[in-house]
Amino acid sequence: MTTARPLLEVQGLSKCFTLHVLHGKRVAALEDVSFALQAGTITVLLGRSGVGKSSVLKCIYRTYLPSGGHIIYLDATERQHDLATLDERGVLGMRSRDLGYVSQFLRPDPRVPTLELVARRAISPSGASGTARSRAAALLRRLNMPAKLDDAYPTLFSGGEQQRVNLARALIQPTRLLLLDEPTSALDSANQHVVVDLLEGLRRDGTTILAIFHDPDLVEHLADNIVVLESGRVSYAGPPRPDVFSAHVDSLKSACREVK
Repeated sequence: MTTARPLLEVQGLSKCFTLHVLHGKRVAALEDVSFALQAGTITVLLGRSGVGKSSVLKCIYRTYLPSGGHIIYLDATERQHDLATLDERGVLGMRSRDLGYVSQFLRPDPRVPTLELVARRAISPSGASGTARSRAAALLRRLNMPAKLDDAYPTLFSGGEQQRVNLARALIQPTRLLLLDEPTSALDSANQHVVVDLLEGLRRDGTTILAIFHDPDLVEHLADNIVVLESGRVSYAGPPRPDVFSAHVDSLKSACREVK
């Protein structure tokens, strides 16, 4: 019996930052990080604040340029791409076709209203904007965003409303790999349940998800696998074993309280 090739394989990833205000001092955020993601699974990055979880996502999405290592992505044609060394044009192509990313904060164009902001992500080269707007409206309603806010500007919204708009922008266009950086941190329980339902639907449809959650209940409910980071290194990668998971529940609850 053959094992399916991983959709994404992170091999020896490192990321260093140069602090010019400290006379060029180099600080290692990630060192020799390795793990793999199988297609159609949800993997959660765990660890205390500051251990490099967000840096992993940003290296994969190439917001950060890795300092070393490889990020091997397997596309729909079974062709491998090293995201760590891909040129800028290749990165933009991957983002448009294969990679989705929800950052912690929404940074929208202040002149673009909500519905248009979300719909732009789904407009095809043929310009079927009417269909895109309908899809955007349906997704916003699913996320409990009232229609009266469609023409309002997200810069004026609450943190929870902005987070739902941010999610809608990522989810309106299906991707093979979705990266989520604390996508529910500003949401109440009811809206968290909506997001969980959406993510479970994406998993059933074959989307691979790598996420950061600070709510232990969400981790326990959603995670097929976990990757535990300590001081920028992987201390465990695999199924959420009770002994490993329980060791990090206290830090998760602490982080959850800080976010709220």
